[in-house]
Amino acid sequence: MPQTQMPMPMPMPLPKTLQIGHSPDPDDAFMWYPLANSSNGSGPGDAAGKPRIDTGGYHFVHVLQDIQTLNDRCLDGDLEISALSIAQYPYVADRYALTSCGASMGDGYGPMVVTRQDSGLRPQDLAGVKIAVPGRRTSAFMALSLWLEQRVPDFEVVMFDEIIPAVVRGDYKAGLIIHEGQLTYADAGLVCLIDLGKWWTDTRGLPLPLGGNAIRRDMGEASMRSVCTVLKRSIQHALAHRDEAIAYALNYARDMGRDLADRFVGMYVNALTLDYGQRGREAVRRFLTEAADQNLVPRCDEIDFVEPAANEA
Repeated sequence: MPQTQMPMPMPMPLPKTLQIGHSPDPDDAFMWYPLANSSNGSGPGDAAGKPRIDTGGYHFVHVLQDIQTLNDRCLDGDLEISALSIAQYPYVADRYALTSCGASMGDGYGPMVVTRQDSGLRPQDLAGVKIAVPGRRTSAFMALSLWLEQRVPDFEVVMFDEIIPAVVRGDYKAGLIIHEGQLTYADAGLVCLIDLGKWWTDTRGLPLPLGGNAIRRDMGEASMRSVCTVLKRSIQHALAHRDEAIAYALNYARDMGRDLADRFVGMYVNALTLDYGQRGREAVRRFLTEAADQNLVPRCDEIDFVEPAANEA
């Protein structure tokens, strides 16, 4: 008897309420400020607010968690939209596609390995000391592994905003820092051993792809593009209304004044955030290919970038 072929599953209908996961840091807060909906007074400082843009009929529920937690949640697929480390993408590519907007890329700058001024540590010593890292599947961890030409041999995962204090206390000889720590580490008396973003750009001529945003594939292509349209609209609005978006982002700027927060946002919300472009797409491919060549991640031959709807691009 011939076997009956099972029909392909239909894409799930897009819910009107969408969860969007992102880090509680200034650049993500800046990008998604126009989507913030806290009419019940649950916003920063118990503030109420409503979206600043046309959200296409969707209600966005913001899920604020550190990037390692969001990476783990993408494995379960329980968020419709989420920030994730580019290093995590090969593990979830069957379930998520990258949106063409929302990337965080370091163009000549990026995650750093820092140490105390009195540590006597040199870059070449890093393979022999325990390093505090923000997560084993973060792009920062993968970039450091590529720099070392091996997976970081001795590390401990520490919440990203606790790494600088832990290095200052001497709990670790070195720390791998991300987010605003890249601008504040010197104030804590630390020195930079290696700027991984600068190293990558100097040697590859490409920006270092750190974070992206991904959308679940089971929404179907039309809905994915529709949501991508709204996400790009949010970033465009934030850039066009920078002062008010920075004011909102300050609610998530630890130990940073307005000028420093504005500088940090400028580093990671820019033209490459609106669209990866050819250079950004090549950076992602190069980063993941080199990592796969060193068996740091599974090989990911197809990297999908969801574009906004044609009439909104």
